[in-house]
Amino acid sequence: MIEMQNRKTFFVSFFLRRDRVMKDGTAPIIARISVNGIAKEIYTQCRTPVDKWDKSRGRATGRDKLAYEVNAYIDDFRGKVIEIYRTLQAEGMEGNAIEIKERLQGPANEAKMFLDELTLYCEKRQKEVGVRITQLTSNKYYRLCRYLREYTKQEYKKDDIRLSAVSYGYLDGFNTFLQTAHRCHHNGAVNILDCLRNFILFCLRNEWIEKNPFKNYKLKEVAPPPKEHLTKREIELLMEKPMPNLRLENVRDIFVFCCLTGLAFADVKELKREHLTTDEQGNMWIRKPREKTAIMSTIPLLPQPKIILQKYAFDLHCTRTGKLLPVPSNQKMNAYLAEIATIGGLNKKLTTHCARHTFACLAVEYGMPIDVLAKILGHSNTNMTRHYAKFSEQLIGREMQKIGEIFASAK
Repeated sequence: MIEMQNRKTFFVSFFLRRDRVMKDGTAPIIARISVNGIAKEIYTQCRTPVDKWDKSRGRATGRDKLAYEVNAYIDDFRGKVIEIYRTLQAEGMEGNAIEIKERLQGPANEAKMFLDELTLYCEKRQKEVGVRITQLTSNKYYRLCRYLREYTKQEYKKDDIRLSAVSYGYLDGFNTFLQTAHRCHHNGAVNILDCLRNFILFCLRNEWIEKNPFKNYKLKEVAPPPKEHLTKREIELLMEKPMPNLRLENVRDIFVFCCLTGLAFADVKELKREHLTTDEQGNMWIRKPREKTAIMSTIPLLPQPKIILQKYAFDLHCTRTGKLLPVPSNQKMNAYLAEIATIGGLNKKLTTHCARHTFACLAVEYGMPIDVLAKILGHSNTNMTRHYAKFSEQLIGREMQKIGEIFASAK
């Protein structure tokens, strides 16, 4: 064992891997490098007979040529570790056990660069699309990588930094950057940082870094305000209201379609004829995996959504794209919905997600079981669906009325 005067928690020791004894009676010598109580082990590429090893001293015993060569190799190896440790500190690095191990293993592994490794990780996740993740999730990792390059260039004046240099301060600065430079809301920033945390955990599992910068960094989403949803009467008024032009009429129809099917914007935009099926009773269904999660949504079509689909059966945009409805971009859709709300006299903020939320709230209000609603919405479990129930005062009133009737009949 050896200790450094300026850092008493650094030492190098050697031991035998007695579970790897060869037929000739030799076992590999392993170096254990410990910095601040965190140790890493590395093969020294040297072997010695098990019966000629001093466990307490970590050296070969005897005065023969083999013992001399083994001990000289150990001394040389220790010297290299100490030299690397001092060099790392001179370069401004921490000089931890992982960094020393990487430097010992050769120039190619001297210092893993953060953004280079993240880019490779993004490529790895892209290969998992359709198997473990969706394309939307993969896109999120590429967006993370792009934002981090911007942040690192702006704040650190560098194209990349060492992986081991990612700290609590770097994360906190990036969070601020997301909410200022890119105007991300708190929950949006948390969502992106969660992707970064997954990458950091991947690095820890591969022993590329020693410390987790997220250890004391809390990622907690704040509860969003209650989302807008329409009543049954408001949907009827919207359907009956004449629109001043074809653009707004199309968007109104798409919005109503989503209100009566529960489809998310990404799913209605990609809705094709192949997603429609008819059962033995002649009922029409939408069976489509969600774009976000790839979980199957199973939706029986009501009369009004059928009428809307028939209306656009020969639409030029639909014919050209192979889609069932002429859905514009999400940004345009929300802008047009703001106009429609004004025209319809609705004092509510209409958005693409408002339609899906409306369907879920009305379904609960009219007594649809949560597990059935989860199947229609394409939720993986009912926990994701249950938060819709709290919005239904009518359901609460109806259930309380049932209890009142029970007490009344008991008199």
